Amino acid sequence: MRSLEKLEKEIASWPEVSVHPHRFSAREFCFRAAEIGHIHTGGAIDIPFPRSIRDELLMEGLAEGHRWVPNSGWITFQIRSEKDFDQALWLMRLSYLRYALKSASDPHQLFERESAQLNLSPRFKSLFEPFVPKSAATGSAELLSA
Repeated sequence: MRSLEKLEKEIASWPEVSVHPHRFSAREFCFRAAEIGHIHTGGAIDIPFPRSIRDELLMEGLAEGHRWVPNSGWITFQIRSEKDFDQALWLMRLSYLRYALKSASDPHQLFERESAQLNLSPRFKSLFEPFVPKSAATGSAELLSA
């Protein structure tokens, strides 16, 4: 599926993201050592979130519960056609944002910029606010410029 290759290329271009083989014929994406999600060859994308964010994604019909661990924070999104690409990318960017905020030199500015680019609703913004550090990280380059 061409959209999977396109999605992998886009995610791999984000600062500090590495791509690795994952079990069950998948490609895993990590921000430093933390997995932000993985894509199976059949088009299923599995992404970890805190339960509050996962619950909101499910409630709004933006993802499904993970098929093997449905009571966890993991979600699944199925890419069935090219039209699903933007939604898959949006979900992966949400996962990435949680980790990028921890090491950003100005996490508040990053949060505001990404919230606007991702078109986050007030509800999603409030769910992400606990992940914005109270003080800036030291020695980190500004992330998400890609």
